[in-house]
Amino acid sequence: MMERLTAAVDRLGASDTAGGDRCRCDPTVVDRPDSSRTVLRVDGDDCPGRGDLAASPGCRATVVRRLERRDVDVVSTRSGGLERTYRDAAAGLLVAAGRFAETVAFHDESLAALARRDPLRAAHVATGRAGVVSRIAAETGLAAGAERVDGYDEALRPAVAPTLARERVGTAPPAGARLRERRELETGATVRIYDAEDGPTYHLRPPFRDLSAEATATLADAEKRLARGGVEGGDRAPGRAVRAVAGDDAPTRALTRVLRRHTRGYGVLEDLFSDPSVSDVFVTAPVAETPVRATVDGERMRTNVSLTPDGAAALASRLRRTSGSGFSRATPTLDAVIERGDRRIRVAGVTEPASDGFGFAFRAHGDGAFTLPALIDNGTLTPRAAGLLSVAVERGAATLVAGARGAGKTTLLGALLFELPPSTRTVLIEDTPELPAEGLRTAGRDVQRLHADLDDGPAPTPAEALRTALRLGEGALAVGEVRGEEAAALYEAMRVGAAASAVLGTIHGDGGESVRERVVEDLGVSATSFAATDLVATCVDAPGGKRLARVEEVRPTEDGVGFRTLFERDGDGLAPAGPIDRGNSRLLAELAGPDEAYAAVRSAVDERAARLRELAETDRTRPEDRVRAAAVDAGDAVDPVTAPDRAEAGERR
Repeated sequence: MMERLTAAVDRLGASDTAGGDRCRCDPTVVDRPDSSRTVLRVDGDDCPGRGDLAASPGCRATVVRRLERRDVDVVSTRSGGLERTYRDAAAGLLVAAGRFAETVAFHDESLAALARRDPLRAAHVATGRAGVVSRIAAETGLAAGAERVDGYDEALRPAVAPTLARERVGTAPPAGARLRERRELETGATVRIYDAEDGPTYHLRPPFRDLSAEATATLADAEKRLARGGVEGGDRAPGRAVRAVAGDDAPTRALTRVLRRHTRGYGVLEDLFSDPSVSDVFVTAPVAETPVRATVDGERMRTNVSLTPDGAAALASRLRRTSGSGFSRATPTLDAVIERGDRRIRVAGVTEPASDGFGFAFRAHGDGAFTLPALIDNGTLTPRAAGLLSVAVERGAATLVAGARGAGKTTLLGALLFELPPSTRTVLIEDTPELPAEGLRTAGRDVQRLHADLDDGPAPTPAEALRTALRLGEGALAVGEVRGEEAAALYEAMRVGAAASAVLGTIHGDGGESVRERVVEDLGVSATSFAATDLVATCVDAPGGKRLARVEEVRPTEDGVGFRTLFERDGDGLAPAGPIDRGNSRLLAELAGPDEAYAAVRSAVDERAARLRELAETDRTRPEDRVRAAAVDAGDAVDPVTAPDRAEAGERR
């Protein structure tokens, strides 16, 4: 038996240099100055094996021979416009094979030859022997690496992408994972969410994965033509580049979409941005070593996507051009907004010396379509709490929406703006546009946006923007975030009633006391001025998603101001704390008109809550639905959903 096995090993060793499937890959070790990782870059364009290390023994032999001389962290092969990137366990197996082949050649050259072409078989042979060969297999890590896998499709699974892409996308699902969900995105990408012992994975299959080898090669040719500047046409240039090199049967439309996305857009990240369930995307330095992570329906999970260092640099360059802001060692932070489809994406970026390379956090906002019925529908708040907030804002209550970063403050504030009376002129003050100005305008509202600049740019400072807003006429004010010198001017306006309507804003804080401390102690607003605040609504980013955690009214005290809770989180719900129903809510008393009783305001809150619940339950949660419902409640329109029921009730009467 051992003689036949040795003969087989000898034959495999001899074929290592045979010409039948001789590899013509060209390997080069690259030490990247912007990364701690060393890469073995393999050009396989002229190789019949195409650098596919799982399928081609010849290509494996070329790579392992190179690794006999030096260890690397990543192996990357390129052929026909496609790049395969082997890292972590896959790269570790190849490195272990190189160490084993180098060491064992002194004892058994034929086994070293086998290790180059077939490391898994060589590991099996070596561990079956006694003595030095078995010890070498253990010491080099080849035995352990081979034991963990079952065949090369599992052992050498690469991340795959066209050479023009700046990201690498893993092809294999997590080991031992269970499929939770599968769906298609508008971009043509497929999403699978897997559950595994170490947490969930958002597994993306981009459209380029469905391209044939011929189409991928065409894509590479088109990208080269585009990069050389030989194609004109602005946004049409990618399509012209594809048509210039494509054959008659090439999928030109699909290729154009991929080329445009990776040369004019944000590559695979656009697939993530197109998924409505994804609210946040995080690219963490060092990018090549850290998978992109995403928040999906409020749940943080890793993805099978990672950026290359070149990709991170290209992304930074694109964001510089888009925002017009500096982003370099001299200005190592970035705050910008990009538009992708109907979503606004807020981007925060860092780079050296503030970070170990480029890092990004993307937060996606929709088209401004969140309304209170939509937030009831997704569990953010209850109908009765929504009814209170709606009536309070409609009647001009000065309201602050508090919470930590990512808790949903801006989303709730945007929804509250749709509760203002339709005739109210609204001025929005923001340094980064996030509030739903376009959605409000589409709903027929009079909205003026003022851009504020936190730096020394051409736009006014927040305080200057606020003073300008007060000169633009009576109406409501909404401040994207209260955080600086504008706070004093804002509270002076609230105290003297200069806005003549509701004043709303977001602020960092964990409840009323935290907000008071921030405004009075940190921002220098007097306690007397802070008492002009009527309501503090606090949001949290809970395990089940963003939620309203508490609603508090502000009450004057002998020492300044205090807070009384009107709604508070109770398990998974939001329960009334009692003051409203007991008849001792200062807020409701102050919302009452000159000839209106407290009970009438409480009834208005309950009626509004019932209306908002009805809209949520009948899936009428868009801004136009909310506006139409408000018109119905005012007697200016007929509700097509409830009209038949109302007519039937009239007949019964």
